[in-house]
Amino acid sequence: MGMDDSTSFLPGPLATIVCDLTGEKTASILGAFLVAGGYLISSWATSISFLCVTMGLLPGLGAAFLYQSASVVATKYFKKRLAFSTAIARSGMGLTVLIAPFIKVLIDLYDWTGALLLLGALMMNLVPSSMLLRPIHIAGENNSDIKNRGSRLSTSHPGAGCATEMPSCNETGEATATRDGAMQKARQPGTSLTVSQNKNTDGNSVFLITNEESYEKEAISWSRKPKLFDISLLKNPFFYIFTWSFFLSQLAYFMPTFHLVARAKTLGIDLMDATLLVSVAGITETVSQIIAGWVADQDWMKKYHYHKSYLILCGTTNLLAPLATTFPLLMTYTIFFATFAGGYLAMILPVLVDLSGGSRIQSFLGLVAFFAGMAILSGPTIAGWLYDYTQTYTGSFYFSGICYLLSSVSFFFVPLAEKWKNSLSR
Repeated sequence: MGMDDSTSFLPGPLATIVCDLTGEKTASILGAFLVAGGYLISSWATSISFLCVTMGLLPGLGAAFLYQSASVVATKYFKKRLAFSTAIARSGMGLTVLIAPFIKVLIDLYDWTGALLLLGALMMNLVPSSMLLRPIHIAGENNSDIKNRGSRLSTSHPGAGCATEMPSCNETGEATATRDGAMQKARQPGTSLTVSQNKNTDGNSVFLITNEESYEKEAISWSRKPKLFDISLLKNPFFYIFTWSFFLSQLAYFMPTFHLVARAKTLGIDLMDATLLVSVAGITETVSQIIAGWVADQDWMKKYHYHKSYLILCGTTNLLAPLATTFPLLMTYTIFFATFAGGYLAMILPVLVDLSGGSRIQSFLGLVAFFAGMAILSGPTIAGWLYDYTQTYTGSFYFSGICYLLSSVSFFFVPLAEKWKNSLSR
């Protein structure tokens, strides 16, 4: 646990603004440079405060941009299989337990300065990975379908605009006329138009799309400057439901992980066996996320029910953890907790998408991440204070279990929030 763990969530609102202004791909590339640059600059560190900035703040800020960008793009790429795809993307986080032995080998071979330089070079691989986050401009129909439907619109509604795709419609006059004409036609019953503008090196491309079946919905969508802060979130009860749960679950998550090895040592368990517990937890969590994501996509019930169930099981497991006083019992606790924790971690983004409703995913995720960052920063601190006060690690597991149980409470209010939302739409 370091500063970068909390700073990867705390700058969530800033990451939202950067993604809105530059796009997810550019924001992700910027995050990759921040992470790599932080490790490279750390090789010249001369003090702990220097490392707090270069190994904590910079990589953490870069991780926030990477996480925000990847999460938002995943919601755009995947609809039907969002939970499974998100679980696969997150599953690598459970294997981070393998990084510690790898870093130790690098330090033994190249000293700590050489190890940091190599880590920085490895992080540069995030740049080409970020370039793969290509935006989606048109969904549902290909260009030929759009052209055909646009031609039919031009025939049935004269003056609707230029051709369906106009890379150079006199660049100003005709393109503007197309937009104005489309907006006028959108007001006519029976026809719904969507006008989108794509900017590229050749100029502006204006697309005119008709959809007679959806005229009751929003008719016109035109590129405009994004909102830097979505105030509508504060009026959304689902935002408070999810934020309450995410805050408490992240407050509880790092406590068992942080004190698992220390508790094993106090019970007289060998250090190598104690560290094995962490490795097993990471591998189990990885497998659990993938399975939980696949199960959630089967739509046997709403995803927030899975999320709520996993949180309750995590809480119950941690409340029973002090009963594990031998290595086999600690291993049993570790496997069960990692299984349930992997399940709820796989549900975070799909549940957020389901509950966000009409709110923008970027703003919803960014603001929620800010509160989660505060929880991640506070959790280990509270766990350390509990040990200093009680001189036992059982307090951390009890506190973690209570937080998990409380984090599930807010999801019991989802039906009430849905009724309230439906009453407003009537």
